Amino acid sequence: MKKAFYITTPIYYPSAKLHIGHAYCTTLCDILARYHRLKKEDTFFLTGSDEHGMKIEKNALANNKTPKEFVDEIVVSFKQLWKALDISNDDYIRTTDKRHVETVQKIFSKFLENGDIYLGEYEGWYCKECEAFWTDIQVGEEHLCPDCHRPVNKAKEEAYFFKTSKYLNRLLKLYEDNPKFIIPESRKNEMINTFIKPGLEDLCVSRTSFTWGIPVKENPKHVIYVWLDALVNYISALGYLQEDDSKFKKFWLNENCEKVHILGADITRFHSIYWPMFLMALDLPFPDREFVHGLLMTKDGKMSKSKGNTIDPYPLIERYGVDCVRYYLAREINFGSDGQFTPEQFVERINMDLANNIGNLLNRTLSMINKYFDGIIPEFVTNINNPYDSDLDDTIKSCIALYQSCLDDLRVTDGIIAATKISARANKYIDETTPWVLAKQEDKQPLKSVISHLAYSIYVTAILLSVVLTRKSKDILLQLGLDGSVDFETINNQHILDNVKINKGEPIFPRLDEAKEVEEIVNMMKK
Repeated sequence: MKKAFYITTPIYYPSAKLHIGHAYCTTLCDILARYHRLKKEDTFFLTGSDEHGMKIEKNALANNKTPKEFVDEIVVSFKQLWKALDISNDDYIRTTDKRHVETVQKIFSKFLENGDIYLGEYEGWYCKECEAFWTDIQVGEEHLCPDCHRPVNKAKEEAYFFKTSKYLNRLLKLYEDNPKFIIPESRKNEMINTFIKPGLEDLCVSRTSFTWGIPVKENPKHVIYVWLDALVNYISALGYLQEDDSKFKKFWLNENCEKVHILGADITRFHSIYWPMFLMALDLPFPDREFVHGLLMTKDGKMSKSKGNTIDPYPLIERYGVDCVRYYLAREINFGSDGQFTPEQFVERINMDLANNIGNLLNRTLSMINKYFDGIIPEFVTNINNPYDSDLDDTIKSCIALYQSCLDDLRVTDGIIAATKISARANKYIDETTPWVLAKQEDKQPLKSVISHLAYSIYVTAILLSVVLTRKSKDILLQLGLDGSVDFETINNQHILDNVKINKGEPIFPRLDEAKEVEEIVNMMKK
């Protein structure tokens, strides 16, 4: 197993406020980062903002601001949202950062020196929304962008080009030798069939029709095209070609570090085709995996600022707490597949999993500990005459193993389901063992076995879900009488709670009034 872990979100475009779709991607990355930290691995989690390009320049002008003033204000709101969501990123890279600008310029110069870039003239179809050039075949007779399906315009200007043909065979070999490089596999097939087989043209990597970008040092009337600029963030943030490159050596050059990019479907082409080619030209290692997550949609389809169907995460966080929002995003939408946000599903998921399952188990168990053992958790014992004890033990062990296997493989949703199966099994265990009947017996060992098993089940659930429930997991541990610290290495210690005095508090996940809360969320979505 690799000893270090590097995970990145896409760097988000600051043309307007972020919505819950951005929160979804960043939260899932955060869960994976927290999981690897839980395993005591050296972990680096990067997010940031992609701040150059024609669209930013035009939006700034429309708001009577300079481009830098415009993006500065929006970036503040990005960072505030990540704080509200308990996002634990280790760094935030901006493409306007001096460290990034200098690295991009040095890379461009390297490409020029090595003959990977040449000066020519571009004539083709340009999508200003995606800031991407397309061929006649790709835009079709209707002249629509194949990514966002908006109209494209004919453009012609002097530009620098990156020689994709030089690295195409090596790229295809990368795909062949690394079947998990692009996940899911359907995305790799899409790249080959849609973009490579029809004929991959050299990539335009500079523009002269606007000025808001990183200037080419050798020819300052050109600014470096957004995708060469943006993709470099993954290594500029680590210190590539900078005085202090210790993080770059630790998290990019280190063979024992797993490097994972999480990205949306609309930017797969740039990450899976051009980014590896840039790395080939720099003679640098590739990321281990590029995971393409699905879209979070509403009943009206894909969320988009232009459609006006985006959902602001702030009101949800303020009303239901950050843990409920994080849990819903991670559990309801299977990571890697498209999903749909509805108020009904949001409320149902909180009630079913958090209130009825986890919260109810904690409340019932702590009440019995107070009632039968004066608030002291009995020493862990197993009743050999009770088949349900060994069955619960087996469930806990198998769910811990499955949880680890899933999260190691980026299957976040499946890992969370594995964790919640423990509490679901424990709730059933209460009905099977009837502790209220055992309490009437003179021999208290059977009751001690049941109660200690329940307490341990809750402990394990809290540890596993701590990567999602950043606050309530600590509350659970505090109510169990511990100090609230999360330690994955103790998860197999069945005696961790022996003779601990509990501290029962208010229910951590009160059940929601479904009709009332659905109406509240519907009103939020209208604002």
